[in-house]
Amino acid sequence: MNNVIFYTTGCPRCKILKKKLDDKNIQYTLFTDIDKMVEKGLISVPMLEVDGKMMDFMESIEWIKEVN
Repeated sequence: MNNVIFYTTGCPRCKILKKKLDDKNIQYTLFTDIDKMVEKGLISVPMLEVDGKMMDFMESIEWIKEVN
């Protein structure tokens, strides 16, 4: 299984992405520390990091659709 980190602030898009992850039973680590997100260079959320690859909201939605 993939190592998935979900960067979120609880915004409306974050809630949509969380629901899609939960609906597909995708296991993830929740990351909510905004200061650390800024340190990592993130300028928007939600973001998914899957096996080291960062994905924005739209890329994340497409990835979730492909997961069986």
